Amino acid sequence: MLKELENCTLCPHKCSINRNGGQIGRCKSKDTVKIALYSTHNFEEPCISGKKGSGTVFFSNCNMNCVFCQNYEISQQGKGKEITIEDLAKIFLIQQSKNVENINLVTPTSYVPQIIEAIKIARKNGLNLPIVYNTNGYENVETIKMLDGYIDIYLPDLKYSDDNLAKRLSKVDNYFEIATEAIKEMKKQVGKTEFNENGIMKKGIIIRHLVLPNHILNSRRVLRWINDNIPDSYVSVMAQYFPTYKAKEIEDINRKLTKKEYQEIENYLYRLNLENGYIQELGEHEEEYVPKWEW
Repeated sequence: MLKELENCTLCPHKCSINRNGGQIGRCKSKDTVKIALYSTHNFEEPCISGKKGSGTVFFSNCNMNCVFCQNYEISQQGKGKEITIEDLAKIFLIQQSKNVENINLVTPTSYVPQIIEAIKIARKNGLNLPIVYNTNGYENVETIKMLDGYIDIYLPDLKYSDDNLAKRLSKVDNYFEIATEAIKEMKKQVGKTEFNENGIMKKGIIIRHLVLPNHILNSRRVLRWINDNIPDSYVSVMAQYFPTYKAKEIEDINRKLTKKEYQEIENYLYRLNLENGYIQELGEHEEEYVPKWEW
């Protein structure tokens, strides 16, 4: 049993419940690890997926409740299978055997202590790939500090600059302050971005932002914060929003982005001083979202 789970404050909700004793908090995670699947993923940013793909491990449950979550069966409904820490370490090594570019931990926040132990075991058994921490950004700085030395690449979302919007659409408090402080700690850990000879990121941070319909000001403020605070980070602006899960019933987000909305964000981005990153291409028709990245 891991002591961090006896009074769980891993995420900003700080439920303070005893997961080792069977109590379940906001994220619905237990003391065991729960994953939905592990696979080779080819549609992350080019410096993450490369030609060989990213070795993703999708963890079940989430500490946010986004009404538009595209993986809601995994994050909100808990689809998945409980495994041991030893099993997780074996999965890391299985992924490495597929000749992927990295190990990509998707929605890992609830399982940080178990992940650290699994990385230790896997490294003793030959794991040498970069580890990617793929998170919604709603993280405790203290938990991110626990990961220092275990994570090579941070891939956080910065979803909201508007806390009221975060509360309404994701059921979390103080998102912007909490996420930006966590991102600062991530950047501090990884320092200067490094790539291998094939252009694959070995160390660094990519801050992701999903543009929501009718909320262009939210996106502009997110990009402005990155520009003013971590201008040398990589940024990934995403156009793939579509109304799914509960978003279909919410008036301001029950449609896809228009070309005009996304063009406004592109134009704003080019006026900033950000030099590194990716823009997900919007198709010629508003209903098309092409898995291609450009800057």
